[in-house]
Amino acid sequence: MLLGIDGAGKTTTAAALAAAGRKAGHPAIVLRNRSGRRWLARVSARCGLEVSVQWADRFETGVRLVNVLVSQVRAGHREGLVVIDRHLVCQSVLRRGRGLPPGRVLPWLAARSIRPCTVVLLDVPARTAQQRILSRGEDHESLDYLRAARTAYLELAGAGGWHVVDATGSTDVLVARIADAAGL
Repeated sequence: MLLGIDGAGKTTTAAALAAAGRKAGHPAIVLRNRSGRRWLARVSARCGLEVSVQWADRFETGVRLVNVLVSQVRAGHREGLVVIDRHLVCQSVLRRGRGLPPGRVLPWLAARSIRPCTVVLLDVPARTAQQRILSRGEDHESLDYLRAARTAYLELAGAGGWHVVDATGSTDVLVARIADAAGL
């Protein structure tokens, strides 16, 4: 499972890990657990609606939860390498960054569903992540939010015993670092 702040390189790295696995002759798949945040932002902007932080969180949590559950089922029926891009933990970090309470159900579900996985946190400085996000031209995140999210992820990684990998290098270097950390 790959986690990290926006701009850490999760999606790019997930695709590269799966490609490396297939090149080595192993079945490999990437399962993405999106929250629908970009879609909600585009639709609300088109309609001229301002969605409150609480309603955005409810929508995103619901979408992410459904995606994670579907991914869990798909992963359980697969052999080989299954790379999971994002998880319920990401929604918990979003809540922290937005100043919302963690709730009871989301942290419980996140902890239960993350257990059987090798978790890798892709770590980059907030400024690096922001530059990557801006270069994509699809969305934006404030430097303050990225710093807060990075801190939250690093705290969770320390508490959960996750592998923290420096994600500032090339994709090939990053794949090698993850393979080493995860024992692939």
